Amino acid sequence: MRKFYFLLLAVLTIQQSYAQKNIDNIERKGLIAKEMKSFANKMAVGNINPNTLNYDLQYQRMDVTVDPAVYSIAGSVTSHFKPTQNISSIYFDLDDQMTVSQVSYHGNNLNFQQLSTKEVKIDFASALSANVLDSLTISYSGAPPTANNAFFNGTQGGTAVLSTLSEPYGAQDWFPTKQSLNDKIERFDIKVTTPSQYSVAGNGKFMSETLLGNGQKRTFWRTQYPTTAYLIAFSITNFVKINDTMGNPPFPFVNYIFPSTSTNTTSMSNIDWTKTVMDTFETYFGPYPFRNEKYGHMEFQAGGGMEHQTMSSMGGWSRDLIAHELAHQWFGDKVTCGAWNDIWLNEGFATFGEHVANEKLLMTNANFLNYLLGQKNYITSATGGSVYVADANLTNVGTIFNGRLSYSKGGYVLRMIKWILGDTAFYQAIKEYHSRPALAYNYVRTQDLNASLLTSTGKDFTEFFNDWIYGQGYPTYNIRWKQVGNTLTIKASQTQSSPTVSFFEMPLPIKVNGTGGQVAYFAPNNTVNNQYFTQSVAFPVASVEFNYEYQILEKNSTVTQDNTLGTAEMMKNEFALYPNPVKNEINIKGVDRPAEFTIYFSDGKLVKKGIYQPGKPINTSEFVPGTYIFRINDKSMKFLKK
Repeated sequence: MRKFYFLLLAVLTIQQSYAQKNIDNIERKGLIAKEMKSFANKMAVGNINPNTLNYDLQYQRMDVTVDPAVYSIAGSVTSHFKPTQNISSIYFDLDDQMTVSQVSYHGNNLNFQQLSTKEVKIDFASALSANVLDSLTISYSGAPPTANNAFFNGTQGGTAVLSTLSEPYGAQDWFPTKQSLNDKIERFDIKVTTPSQYSVAGNGKFMSETLLGNGQKRTFWRTQYPTTAYLIAFSITNFVKINDTMGNPPFPFVNYIFPSTSTNTTSMSNIDWTKTVMDTFETYFGPYPFRNEKYGHMEFQAGGGMEHQTMSSMGGWSRDLIAHELAHQWFGDKVTCGAWNDIWLNEGFATFGEHVANEKLLMTNANFLNYLLGQKNYITSATGGSVYVADANLTNVGTIFNGRLSYSKGGYVLRMIKWILGDTAFYQAIKEYHSRPALAYNYVRTQDLNASLLTSTGKDFTEFFNDWIYGQGYPTYNIRWKQVGNTLTIKASQTQSSPTVSFFEMPLPIKVNGTGGQVAYFAPNNTVNNQYFTQSVAFPVASVEFNYEYQILEKNSTVTQDNTLGTAEMMKNEFALYPNPVKNEINIKGVDRPAEFTIYFSDGKLVKKGIYQPGKPINTSEFVPGTYIFRINDKSMKFLKK
């Protein structure tokens, strides 16, 4: 997502104390501040325009004239669409500051209205039939509204430059389209006529540049991958064009950069480094999603960057920024959040892309751990807030474009899923997530990721998502340990920073250090509070470390050697069923919070399911005599019904 240097420093001062160079740098701070401004000006739009739900927008051809020295655009957009029902009128999103001069339909002009709701309503002479492909052309012109900075110009090196940047709701500011997050445009042609001294960068594959003989030049780019409207973009100035290849097998690597950048050795080195991070991301995320066209960068003056499909717009050339925008090509472009409530599916994954680049390419292990510590401290610098934007009406801008939650915590949550699954299973599951036929090149919601993880790994992450995505805050652990002979006993207690989560279930990263330099690791699955674990350790233990490589989010946790840990306390908290055999009801010991339980007969047939309430017995009076299996919180035990 876009990253901008424009910054409300007073709002963000609190975030300065946590190694911000690595975690919430100038680019990201500016990005968030700028997106908040854009979003506020479009808040009424929401995720979906209901007036555009009755057709599938399949193809658009933009044919416009733009002079970067003049703040205006004129031309036409032809749209091919297929109604999903019989329709007598059709709506397109377009700001009412633009002027529509004509709507052409099969050689005839149609009646239309430009509405204050920033829509064009077009009436057909007779109703169109459902599921029949049709098309029309809207001719328009004007100076796009400036409030959202979706269309902006200036100068670089004394030469005019004009660029677009439409996220989240700016596409309608400069061309008629359908920008609801439910219908990607299957194919898009960009044809831009400019004074001949300029070059135009845009989405997709370069098709042609044609001199028109009147001091004008037409540039043609085409993308044949489904694209959401806010990812359509171009940039215009006297670019230096660098055509190269990357990947194996190779595909085009195309960069349109300012002349001043072309002579900056650091910037050029970082641009070339994109090839290395591309190879790394293809290893861990799967093949680059737009290989048939290209990847590259087009420079603009907004600062930071924006993941425009196949050609990221760049206002800076740091390697973190390059990695972030490249990761978006998989996460944000190939699979795109289906509502702004799910923005973490774009931004959390892109931030995790920074994790991968830092870990695999840019940092030593010690520096990477410092980076993670900075991220962890930043995320836990406040006690509340959820990764998922729970505001149904999207009225709180700060919770949507929130660097701590949508970006950093979203990225760290993915690191925790990787810790739970292990690297091999995690990266395979992520490759399968963006490749599933129902999700690839489509819109996705948080529940789609959860379902995909279950299909890939067999593990249900519903409880994890409830805690870490929909819930708020973080845990604080009190780890106590003692060693008797070769047995190490650990007790894990937990408190939560927010009442929205009663308990964070997580495997605990434990490192055991011996007096002779020995080391052992284990990861007990912590499912209840005040839980005991025992581990065989064949050497004298000098110390126990918790969260030793910052595998999970927590704050102010403690580890203490406690030789008073006793058998009586362990027995008190040990999981058990009583009485056993049972007659009319059964009691549970060792489960101190509500949890789902299941009871199966010995043949595997489910006989009862419910939510256990601590201290309340479960009725078994209707059970026939026999052997049963009781399961709760990954624990199971047999009992006999008399």
